[in-house]
Amino acid sequence: FRNLSFSSISNDVQLSSQKTREIIMTLSAIEHFLNSYQDYAVIFSVLINVLISIIGVIPSWFLTAINIKLFGFTDGFIVSFIGELIGTLVSFFLYRKFFQKKFNSSSRKFNVLHKLLNLEGKEAFYGVLFIRLIPFIPSSLITLFAAFGKISWVSFILASFLGKLPVVLFEAYSVNQVLEFTLFGKIILGLLIISLIIYFYKKRFSVLVKNKV
Repeated sequence: FRNLSFSSISNDVQLSSQKTREIIMTLSAIEHFLNSYQDYAVIFSVLINVLISIIGVIPSWFLTAINIKLFGFTDGFIVSFIGELIGTLVSFFLYRKFFQKKFNSSSRKFNVLHKLLNLEGKEAFYGVLFIRLIPFIPSSLITLFAAFGKISWVSFILASFLGKLPVVLFEAYSVNQVLEFTLFGKIILGLLIISLIIYFYKKRFSVLVKNKV
């Protein structure tokens, strides 16, 4: 780790801080936009959530935080849940409509993946429901694989509704605790900071290993 100089750490921290400021500015812009159109804020929030679900790489927790700030905990949770559920269904339709056939033809090369995609009926329903209940698995990834599989629309909607309800509720509760800066909120922030530090050092270590090779 001798090559891990303070200057390189400083540069990375500055870059991270810059990205953090950009994220905060984006959040502030969205919050300001929703505040400016309060009569339509619920509709716009749902549409933004749908867009997040389609893109698939943007976390939805920040929009949950904005919803809670604007509408309060209960209404913010309801708006977030409706937005995520509609976004999931729209994404499911688009993924299945445009990418299912192409992906399924490629999946035949991988037996395990191919078997998972061919689950039907109750097995497909419980599979999606179980995975939905696992924290930290990106919702868009679950939707993507479900869309490529043989699960029916009804089973997917029901499994997503039952699976997302406790997950979004926990997300809303966690975000609310952070906003109110309670003990639980401080613990969440602490875990988040630790996770970022671990990610930073893993990233730096992998760069050092590649440079040595």
